[in-house]
Amino acid sequence: MSKIICADALDGLKTISSESVDMCVTSPPYYGLRDYGVSGQVGIEQTPEAYIARLTDIFSEVRRVLKKDGTLWVNIGDSYAGSGKGPMTISANGKNKDVFDMQNRIYEVPKTWEGIKPKDLIGIPWMLAFSLRSSGWYLRSDIIWHKLNCLPESVKDRPTKTYEHIFLLSKSPKYYYDYKAIQEPLKQVSKERYKRGRADKSKYYGENMRQGINKQHEDFSEFDQEYRRKRDVWEISTNTYKMDEHFAMYPEKLVEPCILAGSRVGGTVLDPFFGSGTTGAVAKRLGREYIGIDINSRYCGKAQMRIEKVAVA
Repeated sequence: MSKIICADALDGLKTISSESVDMCVTSPPYYGLRDYGVSGQVGIEQTPEAYIARLTDIFSEVRRVLKKDGTLWVNIGDSYAGSGKGPMTISANGKNKDVFDMQNRIYEVPKTWEGIKPKDLIGIPWMLAFSLRSSGWYLRSDIIWHKLNCLPESVKDRPTKTYEHIFLLSKSPKYYYDYKAIQEPLKQVSKERYKRGRADKSKYYGENMRQGINKQHEDFSEFDQEYRRKRDVWEISTNTYKMDEHFAMYPEKLVEPCILAGSRVGGTVLDPFFGSGTTGAVAKRLGREYIGIDINSRYCGKAQMRIEKVAVA
């Protein structure tokens, strides 16, 4: 049964039974970029290592609640070390009433650390991926989310950032992955090329094929002749759904292929950083149950109202 748990991610996960969830798709708060005004929030740790350690603990609980064939899909962005002039470097007394309140933040995060120079790209995504792998997860894919309408940057000494990572990890070496649910229609030129590859006169036919070169052409099904496997670069525009007080929502089109490939209809989708409820909205529309966890009570309420308006496809 679908539900939203308003709690710290780790505490909320501990209330969920072991091996009861089919998959998890989530986007943790990025390191040192925003103050959401809630005590205990993730993303304001004093060092990148502390941030990674905390996420690793949280995802260890995710691994416990996943079924043996479950998968984890993590959207994570990177951060830069800076000169101390960034959005998370000034701390003021008082309470933060609004998200990303530039004048009244409650947390201060350093912008330089030992071993990381000013202006260095920290490497947060791969730090997390390697930490999760060391903790027992199988690191299966690094999917690139290419943002077609990325925000412009004022920097003049490096390229503008246009992508983020989505790591696909699994609990076990064998796991549920419905590749057909997210395959893409083949272009006509690709269909013709595959036909030539399977033809008797093709250089890939005969001895080369028996040796395993281009062996996939031996057993192409009718389905495979019309579709191709989904690639690991996803070109998707940033979010169009608007929610007051939340500045870091991922788009529904980014979550949809994760849920389609990682769960069956009627399965349960988990998001321990529920935020605006995007995961829940997509899960409901696709006929799945969902469990969302968020530490911010305002977000929990608004996510619930959003999801109530979603119709099942």
